[in-house]
Amino acid sequence: MIKSQRIAIVGIGDVLSPIDRLGMYAAGEIEKLHLPNVNVFFAGTVPESITGTLRAYKPDHVIFLDAADMGILPGSIEVIDPGSTQVNLVSSHVLPLSVVMEFIARDTGSRVTLLGIQPDITRPDRGLSGPGQELLHLHISAFSDILRLYR
Repeated sequence: MIKSQRIAIVGIGDVLSPIDRLGMYAAGEIEKLHLPNVNVFFAGTVPESITGTLRAYKPDHVIFLDAADMGILPGSIEVIDPGSTQVNLVSSHVLPLSVVMEFIARDTGSRVTLLGIQPDITRPDRGLSGPGQELLHLHISAFSDILRLYR
């Protein structure tokens, strides 16, 4: 296993939009855990705005969290190929996220991963239902356990 000494978690999304805020929400939940060697950044709807801050942090691995309609169970989290045409990122970014991710990888030398969080698109004005919220928390807990192994 490749170990990372410094991991950056980047929450993306519009906190005022129930289906777009999932990346920001998940990042906030991870931040509350105060995991060693993990720094959480909140990019909102402008992920390119944190490139300088990421550069200063010098991460080994940058993990973006963003709402994405992948056609799976609400609250699920999956790794997404940033160039995938089968996934609809819910966020409305100024620059395409794939461009920002490629820039960060080149600029920092970090590995960069995109994790999509499935919103409940049947409830665009209300966010995740109880079961969806529970599943998201289960995934965040498992992801946090994995991050603890990277020390």
